[in-house]
Amino acid sequence: MKKENKRGFASDNNAGVHPDIMTAILEANHGHVLGYGDDPYTRKAVKKIREEFGEDTEVFFVFLGTGANVLGLAAATRSYHSVICAETAHIQEDECGAPEKFTGCKLLPVETTDGKLTPEAVAGHVYGIGFEHHSQPRVISITQATEMGTVYTREEIRALADFAHAHQMVLHMDGARIANAAAYLDVSLRETTRDAGVDILSFGGTKNGMMYGEAVLFFNPLLAREFQYIRKQGMQLASKMRFIAVQFDAMLSNGLWKKNALHANRMARKLAEAVKDIPGVTLTQKVQSNGVFAIVPPEWIPRLQKEFFFYEWDEKKSEVRWMTSWDTREEDISDFAGLVRKLAGQ
Repeated sequence: MKKENKRGFASDNNAGVHPDIMTAILEANHGHVLGYGDDPYTRKAVKKIREEFGEDTEVFFVFLGTGANVLGLAAATRSYHSVICAETAHIQEDECGAPEKFTGCKLLPVETTDGKLTPEAVAGHVYGIGFEHHSQPRVISITQATEMGTVYTREEIRALADFAHAHQMVLHMDGARIANAAAYLDVSLRETTRDAGVDILSFGGTKNGMMYGEAVLFFNPLLAREFQYIRKQGMQLASKMRFIAVQFDAMLSNGLWKKNALHANRMARKLAEAVKDIPGVTLTQKVQSNGVFAIVPPEWIPRLQKEFFFYEWDEKKSEVRWMTSWDTREEDISDFAGLVRKLAGQ
């Protein structure tokens, strides 16, 4: 038997697949069913998602988070539109220009201290309406939980939704870590998305125990009218869709989504508590989901990374990001904190 790979704190993408998800995939791996989503596994998963988010929710499974974001935005925009987002947003920083390439839209990043947009911050980009020389603001895109590990309250999302709708705009949510946000808020997935005014949701599962696969959910059915063609042209239509669908079915069964997210969030809090008083460590963000951001002495970083890999968030400030996962163990936290204390001379 191979030695188990050491758990690090680079990303929840690096974690393995939850056993319940793996079992669901294996159980679906029998016999032949029709491809491209015309199968009982996909129908069951769609039903499960609609029970969670609302019976008229339009559901489309895709392979990737970037695909979900890009195609969701494409459904709501034309190439002369613009998308307002935080400067730290995944669509701005980590999708290699894919949103701009495939939608033709201009991204308008907003500077924030915590990754969260506000109506006041967004308002500075809402001008030139009807002026043909100016890109037309069409979408406000937020991330829940944010790339900084912070979480929007339902009231904060509602304020952005009301602002967007008052200006004939759409609110899109990158929900790669929506489970972590809902677990932190102790609300249902619907309460922090649809009920708060979100129009389009990239519903993530990969970071919360799935092998692969995301879903694009439309709470405004008008926006989904031609999405089947957008998904196909965007190369995100899975032929063997049952293997994406069964993962969502399992994730939404027996509270697995919340169990996994609560654990990851709890491990992040434990990590923050374990290192916050060590000389040389300064936490830079509230720990509200499964991410810990800290400034540490630059000479520590390669030594820590050698034992527990993680990413440097802002090299200029020597700020790092430590992510926990559904399978992070308490001994991982204690071993890592012990190494930090050793570097601090404690």
